[in-house]
Amino acid sequence: MNRSAPRSIEQYLRQLRETFGADDPALIQDALYDAEEYLRAELAAHPDKSEADVLELIASTYGAPDEVAAAYRDTEAKVKAAMATPSATPADASALRRFFGVFLDPRAWTSVFFMLLCLATGIVYFTFAVTGLALSAGLAVLIIGVPFFLVFVGLTRVIALGEGRLIEAMTGERMPRRPRHPGEPRGFWARVLEMLKDARTWTTIGYFLLMLPVGIVYFTFATVGMTLGLALSFGPLWAAAQRAGLTPDGLDGLRVDLGNGALSWSDSPLQLALMMMLGILLLTLTMHAARAIGRGHARLAKSLLVQRA
Repeated sequence: MNRSAPRSIEQYLRQLRETFGADDPALIQDALYDAEEYLRAELAAHPDKSEADVLELIASTYGAPDEVAAAYRDTEAKVKAAMATPSATPADASALRRFFGVFLDPRAWTSVFFMLLCLATGIVYFTFAVTGLALSAGLAVLIIGVPFFLVFVGLTRVIALGEGRLIEAMTGERMPRRPRHPGEPRGFWARVLEMLKDARTWTTIGYFLLMLPVGIVYFTFATVGMTLGLALSFGPLWAAAQRAGLTPDGLDGLRVDLGNGALSWSDSPLQLALMMMLGILLLTLTMHAARAIGRGHARLAKSLLVQRA
């Protein structure tokens, strides 16, 4: 690719962004942050030189944009290979083995945990976003309102970075490991205007507001699916053990008999077996759904929290 050597930091970053093309936006955000951090530090360390001269010097040490992009791609491939979760089922496994192999997939279990955790994080995020927006609007007429808004937006970016790390740990989806770089030093009002114009400011706040209803749905689905599946899977065993007098004496009060027209365990071994099969099927489907929901949520979070190139 023939292109002129960058003569400014903005030109260097633009060329680096173009070189990455359609790569993962989380990877691009990390690379742009590292590059801008290094370039501005070098520029500040050589106040006697022009920006073009500093960039010419850096090209021989840090690397040209295409070299930097290639190095990041290579490192990312190695990290992915090292951190990849081994598949619980081989590619040539039967459909039945792949279906029930979800219980051996760590990502399915971490996705269930993430769905349960989303209720707590959703409450925290929703409360933080609503309080921050309300106070920012209420204090807008006072001189303290603008600094408060800047602090609020700064905290949303920090929390969003932490949320991304949590999502990556739970689902395996690549998320940014560095925040967006603040860019060149600007005046106070220029920084305020930039934050107001930045779409990521509002999509991040929107994500925080969305997390409360999403967390309620996730928590309800996970608890109902897992609880009902476990009850149907192991309830018949407990009921059969009670009828056979095999349960400990101290647990006689734990009767698996809902009776009164609600739900009662049958005396028929066939019906008990069918009940267990239904419970196992429900548990398996819940695990598959949790894994799919985790992946879908990770993509949603990336679309709202990660800066697109």
